Amino acid sequence: MGYKISPDSQIGHVHLTVKNLNRSLKFYRDLLGYKIKSWYGDSAVFLSANNYHHHIALNTWEGEKAKPRPAGHTGLYHFAILYPSRKELALAFKKLWEEKYPVQGATDSGISESIYISDPDGNGVELYCDRPEYEWPRDEKDNIIFETKSFDLLELLSELD
Repeated sequence: MGYKISPDSQIGHVHLTVKNLNRSLKFYRDLLGYKIKSWYGDSAVFLSANNYHHHIALNTWEGEKAKPRPAGHTGLYHFAILYPSRKELALAFKKLWEEKYPVQGATDSGISESIYISDPDGNGVELYCDRPEYEWPRDEKDNIIFETKSFDLLELLSELD
């Protein structure tokens, strides 16, 4: 079968080209709550949710004239931010709700509950939390079954009661 990646491997960060750092910081820092870890001159900024060097990097190296990827082309569909609990996902959604930030969709896959938004440059962002693995739907061969069910975001807010 050949080489297999270590099961302990993780995706460590995402690096995005954006048109305007201040506009993107309003999204990633002010709306999603990431902290600035460092700047690279005035053209890139590195953000983290904790003490990690960075989870998200933003750069303007392509300049203000950078264009978003048009629909129907290959490239990044979205990246996902995994919240440690349903309550933390509810807190993130509450911030979106209070700021009237547009939500593009919400689904329950049986494995996780997800909220889909886009950043100011059109990059897809999934905010999600996993269910415990023992709750994941499986077939008779123990393969995971992905479902697409509706996810009631207002019900999610009941986590905050």
